[in-house]
Amino acid sequence: MELKAIRYEVDDRVATITLDRPDRLNAWTGRMHTEYRWALAQADQDDDVRVVIVTGAGRGFCAGADARALDGHAERGGYDPGTPPEMAEPGYGVRPEFDHDFAFHLGLRTPVLAAVNGPAAGVGLVLACYCDLRFAAAGAKLTTAHGRLNLPAEYGLSWILPRIVGLGRANDLLLSSRVVLAEEALTLGLVNQVWPAEELLERTRDYAHTLTHEVAAHSLAATKRAVALDLCRDLGTSVAESTRLLDQMMGEPDFAEGVAALTAKRPPRF
Repeated sequence: MELKAIRYEVDDRVATITLDRPDRLNAWTGRMHTEYRWALAQADQDDDVRVVIVTGAGRGFCAGADARALDGHAERGGYDPGTPPEMAEPGYGVRPEFDHDFAFHLGLRTPVLAAVNGPAAGVGLVLACYCDLRFAAAGAKLTTAHGRLNLPAEYGLSWILPRIVGLGRANDLLLSSRVVLAEEALTLGLVNQVWPAEELLERTRDYAHTLTHEVAAHSLAATKRAVALDLCRDLGTSVAESTRLLDQMMGEPDFAEGVAALTAKRPPRF
C-alpha cells in the first residue's frame, strides 16, 4: 500500500506508526484510518515485531476528525467514514466484540504503546485509549471533544474509558468534553507517564525495548490477550485458561531459558 497519511518503520523488534499530517495536527481521515489498519495488520503478522508504538508527526498526536470531513458530514446530514469497502482487519476473529473500528486493538497479539506528543481530541483520544499503555508529553492536551459537536461518545469510548479511569472520572471527561493536560491525565490514570516532549519518543522506545528484550515473546502476547479477553469473561474462565497456558508454556524453550537465566543471575536471551 502507498502510504500518504502515516509512516511505518520497523527497528529492533519495534514497529513505529507515525500519523503524518502535521499541517493538520494529524487530523483523522478515511485514508489515515485505512492506512493505519494496514500498518497494524503488517506489524501484528510480523514475527520480528513484538511491540508497536503509535505517535504523531510534528506537534500533535491527533486533533480528531478533520474539519473538512466534518463539514462534509454536516452537508450530507449523516456520517460517511470515507473508507473503502475492503480494509485490513487487524485483530479480527478473536471475539465478535473486537471486530469493530478501534476495538480491533483488543484482538491484536502485539502490545501497542501510544506516545501522545501533542493534542489528542475526539477520535485521537479514542485511538490512545485503545492502546495498551499511554505515555504523554508534558502539557499535551486531551479531550473527548464530542459534546461540543453534538455527537455521541465515539467508537466505544463510553465502554473503554471507564475501564481505564473508573466510572466517575470517565463521566466527568465524557459529559463535559473538557480539556485536561497530560499532568492531570496522569493523576486520573488516563496516561501511564508524562515526560518532556523532547524525550517522549526516546523514552517510549526505551520502554518498548524493555518489553522486547526482557520479556519472552509468547508471554507478552499471551498476557495482552488474557487482559483483553478478561474484559469480557468471568473469573473462573480466566483462571482455567491461565492454567491451561501455564502447562503449555512450561514446555516451551523460552521457559527453560528464563529458568536458566534466573538461576545464573543473568539477563534472559529471548
